[in-house]
Amino acid sequence: MNTVAHVPVVGSRPPRPDGADKVTGRARYGADLSLPGMVWGAVLRSPHAHARIVGIDVSAALAMPGVLAVITSEDMAATFKADVAAGESHIDMQDMSRNVLAREKVLYHGHAVAAVAATSQRLAKDALKAIRVDYEALPAVLDIDAALHPEAPVLHPEMFTRGLAQTPAQASNLASRMVMQKGDVEQGFAESEVVMERTYTCASAHQGYIEPHACLASAGADGQIDLWCCTQGHFAVRSYTAALLGLDPASIRVTASEIGGGFGGKTTVYLEPLAVALSRKCGRPVKMQMSREEVFRATGPGSATRITVKVGAKRDGTLVAMDALMEYEAGAFKGSPAGAGAMTIFTAYAAPHQRAVALDIVLNKPKVAAYRAPGAPQAAHATECLLNELAAELGIDPLDLRCRNATTNGTPTVYGATLRDIGLQECLDAARAHPHWSAPLAAHQGRGLAVGFWFNHGAQSSATVHLVEGGKILLQEGTPDIGGSRASMALMAADTLGIPYSDIHPMVADTASVGYNDMTGGSRVTYATGYAVVEACRELIAALQSRAATVWGVPVAQVEWKDGCAFDTQDATRALGLAALAGLSGRMDGPLSGTGAVNLKSAAPSFAVNIADVEVDPETGASKVLRFTAIQDAGRAIHPDFVEGQLQGGAAQGIGWALNEEYRFDANGVMENPGFLDYRMPVASDLPMIDTVIVEVPWPDHPFGVRGVGETPICAPMAAVASALNAAAGTAIRDLPLSPPRVLAAILAKG
Repeated sequence: MNTVAHVPVVGSRPPRPDGADKVTGRARYGADLSLPGMVWGAVLRSPHAHARIVGIDVSAALAMPGVLAVITSEDMAATFKADVAAGESHIDMQDMSRNVLAREKVLYHGHAVAAVAATSQRLAKDALKAIRVDYEALPAVLDIDAALHPEAPVLHPEMFTRGLAQTPAQASNLASRMVMQKGDVEQGFAESEVVMERTYTCASAHQGYIEPHACLASAGADGQIDLWCCTQGHFAVRSYTAALLGLDPASIRVTASEIGGGFGGKTTVYLEPLAVALSRKCGRPVKMQMSREEVFRATGPGSATRITVKVGAKRDGTLVAMDALMEYEAGAFKGSPAGAGAMTIFTAYAAPHQRAVALDIVLNKPKVAAYRAPGAPQAAHATECLLNELAAELGIDPLDLRCRNATTNGTPTVYGATLRDIGLQECLDAARAHPHWSAPLAAHQGRGLAVGFWFNHGAQSSATVHLVEGGKILLQEGTPDIGGSRASMALMAADTLGIPYSDIHPMVADTASVGYNDMTGGSRVTYATGYAVVEACRELIAALQSRAATVWGVPVAQVEWKDGCAFDTQDATRALGLAALAGLSGRMDGPLSGTGAVNLKSAAPSFAVNIADVEVDPETGASKVLRFTAIQDAGRAIHPDFVEGQLQGGAAQGIGWALNEEYRFDANGVMENPGFLDYRMPVASDLPMIDTVIVEVPWPDHPFGVRGVGETPICAPMAAVASALNAAAGTAIRDLPLSPPRVLAAILAKG
């Protein structure tokens, strides 16, 4: 047969497989699916930020025509196994159960208390009004100082601070204290010639996904349950739902819909267990979806933080000691990303003496959820802004300061790992070479520089490739596609098999059709699931070589796979392509498939450097980001368009968090801006054209050199924008967001 040499496609920019359906409106998202006999679910939410539940009477709601079922916390499982792994964190199932449906107390305004199923959405909402809940209102704890006060109302009487030398005698709102350290910070400060200490705060910010949470559950008479939902991890949804309802995970099949954004906010469950419980009670499929207001009031934002950083240096700019006290709001239940913040806060720098003390603090606000590199943007904001202040104090160029102190291969981190094969210096070099760094600035304009770091994640992934009639490949994997991962999987499969990209047909399979996969989070998908895809393709290649060897009657070792064909290395006239080998299935050893399953313990750390230019109107305090450059090491850019999109998306989110985004609560703990009109996310007119530079320092532990890119892009923008704005306005504002009233007040205060 005539063969054509395979042209490598990794690094090219083909259309994404799901693109046509999405731009034509055919793609089905969480709220798009309906079933015959379907009814509607709705959730009753607390009007109090903190109150004891004295009693719940659902009888009037159940008596209403068209109301088929009502559930409360009594319908949830009573006991749970130990904490379970969940992407980048660990989940306490008792806490998750109480978040899905409140038990003894409600702990934030909007906390779910009960749920109903009715034949229409209107009837379901009317039924909620008929449920009577007797509350005993309690004082609300709404900020870090109030939560840590010795006389503060305690949210969880059974919660005693973890991480202390001795278990405290009394419960408190401090869930845990974590210390990470290398060297001796006291010695380091004693050796320093310049010491600076500052405190920085960040408000809570929502992930801002456009698609609200939605799901559809159908419980069959045989006990089998089908669940469709918009999620970043349908295997996690299966595990959580089964645990919360006391069901066998094998009885639940979860299908992930297309997802209209998640950014970490769809890595947990809110509606899914409720829909399943209601469906089991009423025997009908139950559909549920949140309003935008419910999304804001009852799902997790990123943590609000207060971080105090102290840095010691020599007068030549050499960093000697770095210390941080990091206070993270967890919301109503423990589990803020304080630990991840501590891991990332100083990793970009090789100062020999470092310490990070991280506090996880509960208060009467929605339980926080992951938000793209959870905990790291707030940490970077503190460290990077302080380093820019230090550079100004020492009269050193901020880029020079970072180059002088940048971590390198072999540098030990504060969290115990030793860095290797990193590209931080290459990113700094790219920043220096970029025309943005040396471009002139006008009056009332400032420039900010910041470095970001995320450690990335590996974990478990599975993938299967099937050879189908005609020689094409069906690729099944189990990590929901948020940023174009199906295209990246197809590119890696195509190059591994030596066939065109168009011959690969990727799909995200349901939990009953592919092996277990951890969720889409931690910048792990292209890295870990991609690795599983390569392993699956390699297994398929081995099977193809074996089939060709059988056809030719030669040893398998004599068969080579190249350019999508099996070749007899001893006879140049012999070659069998995929179509020919697929055609032999019925006459030989049957259909051919390959499976890859990995649990990657190591991950490729990722660094980024951001440059921002900001202009400030001194009369109003209004600011505008004029120019932004995002530079990041991708290891190997499998699909450069999607890498650039990740960098630009992270920059846009970081700009919004820096300038405008924040949860605002009144004195009773009620969120005052639960909608996109008042919660001010940046739109296209607020943003400049965001330039990107992809640095490629391949990670040697991956077949294609991949290192995750999805989370690092949001780490540095807040610090870059804040530093630029302060430079433009001549201010030293250390609290985010930098809204016009705050900026104007600082301008007026300086005279």
